[in-house]
Amino acid sequence: MDSTELRIAAVVPCHNEEAAVAKVVADLKAAVPGIVVYVYDNLSTDRTAECAREAGAIVRYENTKGKGNVVRRAFADIDADVYLMIDGDDTYEASAAPLMIKTLLDGPYDHILGVRKQDAADASAYRSGHETGNKVLNGVVGKVFGENVEDMLSGFRVFSRRFVKSFPAVSREFEIETELTVHSLHLRVPQTSVAVGFRDRPAGSESKLRTYRDGTKILALILGLARHERPVAFYGLFGTVAWLISVILTVPIVIEFYNTHEVARFPTLFLAFTLLLLGSLAWTAGLILDGIRRSRHETARLVYLRYSAVGVREDIAAGERR
Repeated sequence: MDSTELRIAAVVPCHNEEAAVAKVVADLKAAVPGIVVYVYDNLSTDRTAECAREAGAIVRYENTKGKGNVVRRAFADIDADVYLMIDGDDTYEASAAPLMIKTLLDGPYDHILGVRKQDAADASAYRSGHETGNKVLNGVVGKVFGENVEDMLSGFRVFSRRFVKSFPAVSREFEIETELTVHSLHLRVPQTSVAVGFRDRPAGSESKLRTYRDGTKILALILGLARHERPVAFYGLFGTVAWLISVILTVPIVIEFYNTHEVARFPTLFLAFTLLLLGSLAWTAGLILDGIRRSRHETARLVYLRYSAVGVREDIAAGERR
C-alpha cells in the first residue's frame, strides 16, 4: 500500500517552542503530503499554539506537564495507520520522514528509530555530556535487555498503529523514549533504524533538558524496568549476595563449634540465618514475579495482535482470518 493511501499523523510535543514550531510543521507538511500534524501544547507561556495553528497544525493541549504525559494523551486520542513523533524544537531533519515511513511500510515494521547523526559542521548540536550519557544509557539498556540500542533517547520515531495501541505509556517526562525502546524490546516487534540529521536549536529556543536531573530519572526508570522485566536476575543477584555473606559468616562459627562444641557468637549466627532467609525470599520473589512478567507479556502480545500489520486494511485482514 502506498503511503498516500494511509492516515499518517505527526505528534509534536511542545513547551515554549514559539521560535521553532512553525518551521517543524511546515517541514513535515512539505516532506509528507497529506500528513496531519498534531501539536500538543504542554503549558507553554509563549505563542507556541498560535504559531503552530498558523502553520497549519491541529493544536491540542495537555495541561499535565511532561513529554510522557503528552505522548500518553496523543496515542490515546489520535487514530491513524502510521504515527510519527518528532520534537518541536527543529533539531531533527524532517526531510527524513518519507524514508522512515517507507521503511516502515516496506518491512513491514512496527517501529522505526531515527538515529541522530550530527552534522560535522555543527558540533554544538549535542549539549555537553549528552552524547556520552546517551551512549552509557544505550549500553546499560543493551546489557539489561540483551539487545543493541543505537540511540535510545532519540525523539524522532515512526510507529505502526498496533505498536501505539499496545503501548501502555506510563512515563511522565523525558523517560518516555526509554519506555518506548523497552516496550519494543520486550514485545520483540519488528523494528529497524534510519539515520536522521541532527542540528542545534534555532536562535531564541531554549532546551528543556536538565542533564543530571533527567539522567537520574532515566537511570531510575531503567532500574525499575529491569526489576519488572528481569526479575529473576534482579532479585536473584540480591539473593545470591545475601547467601554468600551468610556462608562467609557461618563457616567460622561452624569450625569453632566443631572444635569447642560452643557457639560464642550468637548475634553473628543470627545475622547469618537472617541473610539466608532474606536471600531465599529474594529468589522466591524473583521467580513469582517472572511468572507475572510472562503473563503480562502474553497479554500485551494478544493486544498487539488484535491490529493488522501496517498497510493492511482491517477489513481485508478480517476476511483473511475468516
